[in-house]
Amino acid sequence: MNLIHSRVGRQLRLPGGISNPMITQPVTDCWFLTGATAVGKTTIGMALAQCLDAEIISLDSMAVYRGMDIGTAKPTPEQQALVAHHLIDLVDPDRSFSVAQYLAAAHARQSEILKRGHQVLFVGGSPLYLKGLLRGLFEGPAANWDLRADIERELAQVGAAEGNRALHTRLESIDPVAASQIHPHDTRRLIRALEVYRITGQPISHQQLQFDDSRPADRCRVFVLQRPTDEGRQRIDTRVDAMIARGLVDEVKELTRGGRQLGRTACQAVGYREVLDYRAGRIDSETMVEKIKSRTRRFSKRQKTWFRSLSECRFVDIAGEVDSQEVAARIEAEGRELDGG
Repeated sequence: MNLIHSRVGRQLRLPGGISNPMITQPVTDCWFLTGATAVGKTTIGMALAQCLDAEIISLDSMAVYRGMDIGTAKPTPEQQALVAHHLIDLVDPDRSFSVAQYLAAAHARQSEILKRGHQVLFVGGSPLYLKGLLRGLFEGPAANWDLRADIERELAQVGAAEGNRALHTRLESIDPVAASQIHPHDTRRLIRALEVYRITGQPISHQQLQFDDSRPADRCRVFVLQRPTDEGRQRIDTRVDAMIARGLVDEVKELTRGGRQLGRTACQAVGYREVLDYRAGRIDSETMVEKIKSRTRRFSKRQKTWFRSLSECRFVDIAGEVDSQEVAARIEAEGRELDGG
């Protein structure tokens, strides 16, 4: 892995030095409803919004892309007509959309909603977006796509498992704090941590510390829906089958019509990458479905790990067929008792 070591280890001097990175402050005076994929956030979120007289801001990193409707399980047009939704269908899927851009848009929407006299309710399951909203964000320098391409090519040559181990070992040598917080298989975050070090000469963990201050759960209104593990797996399988039946393959076909391509982020969305492999003839339809289910289960597991790591979260146990109005009323009552930082 000499290529990875030498390229990542060398500091890059930027013209004029490093300017102050964009810094986003935490949001306050909001409600949050989150949870792992397929737990039932949308229906309960609709009920909670009606209880609170709230408008919903999407907390989904893939719902920002136009045309990616089935695979992201966006709220239906009927649901969006019943309760106002924001930060959905912002950009075309061939464009990039960063966490910092999302947070800036969320702050703007929050201000507008509060001025209208309504509550703000974030609904969705993107943990990094949630953490950024709760604790603020150090954005860091812009992506260095040449560096990322070099590393990705090297990973492809040696295999993902061996390459990720080398990346993680390298990160341990320059930023042990970040390495302890990033799983060796999390290629995207490994590359980003190494990239920030190369560009700035400083470990990313040092630059993020001031934005890692947590608050206790009794100072927040962050509610995480959770179901029994076996039930969650079954709901994922059912959801994937329903997406295929609703036309996920045709949706991807339309998104790529005329040679169009999904962008770097959009093409990694769960379900879309597998459909792209199927349409390219790399896998058959049965393998495609099983890969989507398997990858969704892994993603769900990572979401749960994230939520458990955030002290702000309060967990709400549900099971089976739930009464959305009853669950929403329970959450509202609990939230009203909190100070709500």
